[in-house]
Amino acid sequence: MNPEIDAQLEAVLGEHSLQFYIAVLSTGLFIFFAFWFFRQLQNMVMEEDRTYMDPLPIGLKVIWPAIQIISFFFCSLLPYEMMERTEKRLSHTGVSYLLTAEQFVALRIISIFLGLLFGIILLAALEKDLPIVVLVTTIFGYFLPDIWLRDTRIRRESAIIRAMPVYLDFITMSVEAGLNLQGALGQAMEKAPPGPLRNEFGIVLRDLRSGLPRSEALRRMSDRIDVKEVTSFVSSMIQAEKMGSSMANVLRIQAEQRRSERFQRAEKLAMEAPIKLVGPLIMFIFPVTFIVLGFPIAMKFLNEGIL
Repeated sequence: MNPEIDAQLEAVLGEHSLQFYIAVLSTGLFIFFAFWFFRQLQNMVMEEDRTYMDPLPIGLKVIWPAIQIISFFFCSLLPYEMMERTEKRLSHTGVSYLLTAEQFVALRIISIFLGLLFGIILLAALEKDLPIVVLVTTIFGYFLPDIWLRDTRIRRESAIIRAMPVYLDFITMSVEAGLNLQGALGQAMEKAPPGPLRNEFGIVLRDLRSGLPRSEALRRMSDRIDVKEVTSFVSSMIQAEKMGSSMANVLRIQAEQRRSERFQRAEKLAMEAPIKLVGPLIMFIFPVTFIVLGFPIAMKFLNEGIL
């Protein structure tokens, strides 16, 4: 080859190699200083006492340091009214045992950022200029924590309604055996299965031990759960206490009523199942069946020249 061409080629390759090394070094330095800055911010955040909190799921464990940093430096500056509304939503869904209102707002901010990042990566993969994709993913990231809260609330209410007859049976047997309501709740928490209702009765026990009146402790539980069955149970207990009625009789009636309602809900779901199956049948099963039945007929018509 021509020596001049070889020299030019070596110069071009050397220049590109130098640019590549500079880019790699710059990226490495940026990652190092970003990680160092993140660690400094994390060291400034006060350590959280999670002794009486629920364990974090795997998804939250991954982003928990970022949630703590954002909630400590940014969310503490938000209006008190906004944080109070968020705290009420978390208490109604049982998520208040997992994270605070500030941490939930930080989770929303991270979800928005991840939605934006996912939209940008999706655009780069599609190699198309569609800004609406980034907008849609960002909006979805904003509403994703709300969807999670709604699903958590539905699962929590279902678990409370299913477990309530069992707990009422244990409480009724304990009261009939001579224990007071506080001792009966303790026995129910010890014998009954774990779940969100057990956590709520644990809070009621803690309120009773701190000197709070029984009616007020039960009313607080009703406000936290906000489920019709629990509200009815609490109202009956408070009414029985005011009227001086037998607590065991009220508990027995409530347990029978809750059990009857559970069977009625099961029957309702069983009756709704055929109706819910109509949509999947029309969209998925029937078209495939018609294709399987109609294909031989169509092929026969084609062979005979009818079609």
